[in-house]
Amino acid sequence: MDHSQLTAQAVTAHFESIGNPERAGQMQRFFKTAPGEYAEGDLFLGISVPDIRAYEKTHRPWRVEILALLLQQPYHEVRHLALIGMTELYRRARSEAVREGLLASYLSHTTMINNWDLVDVSAPGIVGEYVHAHPIEGNALLDRLADSFLLWEQRIAMVANWRLIRYGEYEATIRIAERLLHHPHDLIHKAVGWMLREMGKKQERLLLAFLDKHAATMPRTALRYAIEKLPSDLRSYYLTKGK
Repeated sequence: MDHSQLTAQAVTAHFESIGNPERAGQMQRFFKTAPGEYAEGDLFLGISVPDIRAYEKTHRPWRVEILALLLQQPYHEVRHLALIGMTELYRRARSEAVREGLLASYLSHTTMINNWDLVDVSAPGIVGEYVHAHPIEGNALLDRLADSFLLWEQRIAMVANWRLIRYGEYEATIRIAERLLHHPHDLIHKAVGWMLREMGKKQERLLLAFLDKHAATMPRTALRYAIEKLPSDLRSYYLTKGK
């Protein structure tokens, strides 16, 4: 089917028409959108991730400019759709110019990638792939994102390493984890511990070396996430070292 004339307005209107207000209320509570919470003011329509993915798949190929417009929409699920589409376009792109355009669009809209699910669905397949293909520029980008004042850019810097871990590249995981280890926010503690755990599933010795160095001072949440897949005796050992 030809979707070349699809507009951002039409996509948003369709999503509004299939929303579930009761589910939307539940999602707004789950994703912490109340005043003072980390996603304050975000709007949900109550659409499931499988339904978002199905819509994205049946409306390919997406145009970069439409995805960029969708990423500016107020509804969380519409932005989720845009990020799934961007990640898929990046994966399929045969032109470096297309990839660079997608990355630039992604990085210029990080204020709209404003929850952990949006980061996690996109950072590995876009930023992580870029770092793998362009290690010098990519690692500089990770450092810049990790040093950002924006929580979501910091989480992007950490979670992008999921793709690098798949490729057997661990240096950036350790470096960014150390950079963010004492971050004040729980969402970063979880991301750090998660990526350390994923690294440990591939290279346990690297995880143990990291824990030997940092377990005594790292946040408890990060430590618990990091040791989750270790044998019980090692879990107990590192928990006793932790603060």
